[in-house]
Amino acid sequence: MAEIKTEQFQSAARGAIADADLQRLLGKLSGFDTGRQRAIEEMGEATWDELRDRAREIKRHTIQHLDHYLEMLADSVEGAGGTTFFARDVAEANEYVAGLAESRGVKSVIKSKSMVAEEMGIGQVFEEMGVEPVETDLGEYIIQLAGETPSHIIAPAIHKSREQVSDLFVEKLQAPRAKEIPELAGIARRVLRGKFLQADMGMSGVNFAVAETGTIAIVTNEGNGRMCTSLPRIHVATMGLEKLVPRLEDLTVFLQLLPRAATGQRITSYVTFITGPRRSDEEDGPQEFHLVVLDNGRSRMLADPELQEVLFCIRCGACLNTCPVYTKVGGHAYGWVYPGPIGAVITPMLVGQARAADLPFASTLCGACREVCPVRINIPRMLLKLRRDLTQGGPEVRKPQRWEALLFRVWRRGVTNPRLFALGGRLASLVQRPLVRNGKLRWLPGPLGGWTRTRDFPKVAKKAFRARWRGQ
Repeated sequence: MAEIKTEQFQSAARGAIADADLQRLLGKLSGFDTGRQRAIEEMGEATWDELRDRAREIKRHTIQHLDHYLEMLADSVEGAGGTTFFARDVAEANEYVAGLAESRGVKSVIKSKSMVAEEMGIGQVFEEMGVEPVETDLGEYIIQLAGETPSHIIAPAIHKSREQVSDLFVEKLQAPRAKEIPELAGIARRVLRGKFLQADMGMSGVNFAVAETGTIAIVTNEGNGRMCTSLPRIHVATMGLEKLVPRLEDLTVFLQLLPRAATGQRITSYVTFITGPRRSDEEDGPQEFHLVVLDNGRSRMLADPELQEVLFCIRCGACLNTCPVYTKVGGHAYGWVYPGPIGAVITPMLVGQARAADLPFASTLCGACREVCPVRINIPRMLLKLRRDLTQGGPEVRKPQRWEALLFRVWRRGVTNPRLFALGGRLASLVQRPLVRNGKLRWLPGPLGGWTRTRDFPKVAKKAFRARWRGQ
């Protein structure tokens, strides 16, 4: 499994906020969100909402009948000449893939982008075996050279500037220094071309797997996915067990949603459908096709009615691009494979709630993630559920500090009693006077300082809304 650093969230988040270069680079995320909004406007809100409803219903139906569709998928893959392996955890998945590579004499593996492969940590397994793993997605290749992990679901190297990438290529590839992105992409292309031709095995992720046909669908913008799945003699695809859709025609819904939600594109540059290994009448393609379906804690989410909905996720990254927490701290602060709002739900269920106890609290509960989700996942509700589990029951309870518990008891009493609430407002409007500058509270004392450390807080109104309403 990929290295877990979720316990370090608070210190990592503080470091990220203090990193001026990272803050500048995270500003690029607004481009993704602007593109998403523009794509929706072009399509029309009514059509977009209809597609979202259809997609949600397809995912709901599939997850409710997951055992049936997983069995159908396995039969369809094997009927097309492939092999399906169900892995209970990453140890089983890695053992299968590593055993396959060893038995087939694999010396090098080219990898297309896959979050499940990151979850497995298969690259490190290959290295320990003496097999060369090569990431071929440009962003993934950059972070592989840097010895880092992805910081975003769809833009793994968004935390790197072009200058940093140029320095990395000079150091690791002995390439000439380049300033422009096309030049940097050209350097990577020239290096990777030889890797494509020499590889014995190709690995890919799976955006969607079709139960009725055994087809996997991959959406990419660089074309490396097609190279990884067609040139080597062995193709291994890895997927979480939730990536299923029942029928091929269901893809017409998701292929309209995913690119628009992720990058604002009508469709990605490449949409690849793969059904089994190469047939006798085909000119290219692998001799073997293996589909590894990973559980690794997903069945626990499936069994929990309050968390089951997270399995609807199509990994578009839209919730990251709009989240006020992620856009300040970036992906590495979350300490594992899945960052952002969706990661704050998924990660505790995959690595253990005790290890990722801070992540469900890494949210303002503003609801932006739910608003932009193409399948309408109610992430805030699930975050509240995890917070409740961590603070009120179960073996993995997150004990609040005494001052925190006292503060929230006082707060609850104040906001549930109209008279106390009105009195509190009047007192706050008086106490705040020395701290107000130009209508804003720019600094608050003690633990309240967390509200003003990185932003101004509106001052408390002198006259409550109810008083103003009665005065009309």
